[in-house]
Parts: sequence; C-alpha cells; structure tokens
Amino acid sequence: MKRIKVIIPAYNEQDSIGRVIKDIPAFVDEIIVVNNNSSDTTAAVAVKAGATVLDEPRAGYGYACLKGMEYIADKKDKPDIIVFLDGDYSDYPEELVKLIAPITDNDIDFVIGARNKIFREKGAMTAQQVFGNRLATFLMRLIYKSKFTDLGPFRAIKYEKLLQMQMTDKTYGWTVEMQLKALKQKMSYIEVPVRYRNRIGVSKVSGTVKGTIMAGIKIIGWIIKYSFK
Repeated sequence: MKRIKVIIPAYNEQDSIGRVIKDIPAFVDEIIVVNNNSSDTTAAVAVKAGATVLDEPRAGYGYACLKGMEYIADKKDKPDIIVFLDGDYSDYPEELVKLIAPITDNDIDFVIGARNKIFREKGAMTAQQVFGNRLATFLMRLIYKSKFTDLGPFRAIKYEKLLQMQMTDKTYGWTVEMQLKALKQKMSYIEVPVRYRNRIGVSKVSGTVKGTIMAGIKIIGWIIKYSFK
C-alpha cells in the first residue's frame, strides 16, 4: 500500500475543516492542516478531528503548502504520494481514491481533480474563476501544448516528483506553477473529473475583487515567465 499524506491549507475554516478531515479515507497515513494565520478556531477543530496541525503565520496559499512540505521533509519516513486539498469542503474528500488511482495503478506522476461543469454544483465557481481557468488553460495549450482544462486545487502527485519541481510560489500562483513545472519537466499527468460544491463560507480569493485580480496577475505571470525559459 502506498503511503499517502494530505496537506490542507486552511484560513478561517472552523465551520468546514472538521467535515473535510472526517471524509478523507482512513487509509491516508497523515492529514496535515496548515493553519494559515486564522483568527478563528480552525486549528482547534482540526486537532480535535485528528489532524496534525502546523502554524504558518505568513498569509498565502503557497506559504501554507510549503510549510506542509517542510514538515514532511523533516520526517524519517517519507510518503509515496502527496494530496493537496482545500479546507472549505467544496471538494469531496472521499474522491481522493479517484485521484490516487492513476498513480498507484498506472504509474502516472501527477493528477488534477478537474471541476467539470457537469459535476459542478450551480454557483460553486464564480464567473471570474471560470474565465480565469479557461484563459490559463488556453494559454498552456497554446504555448506548451498541454491537455489541462482546470487549475483545480484538489490534486495528487508522487512525492519524489513534487520535490523535483522545487516549488517556490508563496501565494496565488502555487497551482499553476505546479502544472507548468510538470509540463516543463515532461512528467506524465492526467485529469480526473471530480464533483465540486459551494464552499462553506466566503472565498478568500475569488470572493473579493482584490483577490481575483491578484490571482489573475500571478497565474498569467507564471505562464508568461515560463514561456521565455
């Protein structure tokens, strides 16, 4: 059986984080919740639900993911697969089984949970999210001939391949950086359709004008940057 660890960045997700942890399959070795400067009881709820909780006071999705990776790097026993999952309960954690299957069964390096419209609850993605995804994936197809259709945060990757990427983005560009590096490094990848529902609470990125603009700038910036490398 492959050793699997889940990293969940979480900022003010006290109402959802317990549900997320509860629905993650029992065969997962460790659930790591990175409390990203929350002002509520996210950390306490996550501990009670059985997760390992790390504190990352620097605000930023990438900062939280990197904190989780640093923690794993310091452990003696390393995982085979890392799964990234949001803490807002918009994804279905039990579908982790679908995400890891291409890795365990077919030796694929990297799997994206694609939030296809047919499996997406009405209103679960804002118009700006849909547009941003389409633009980013169009540019990746145009420049890199990729087959990505989504920048979905629910994703699984071989641990050794994740290390090989040498991830650096601290904020909004984390997901697209990972996909671009998978393309540049000729990793095998696949998308798996996953269900997607309205999140609990308000999005910290797409729910604000500033967050939407900053995320868009970061994502397009990464794509342009890599096109000249």
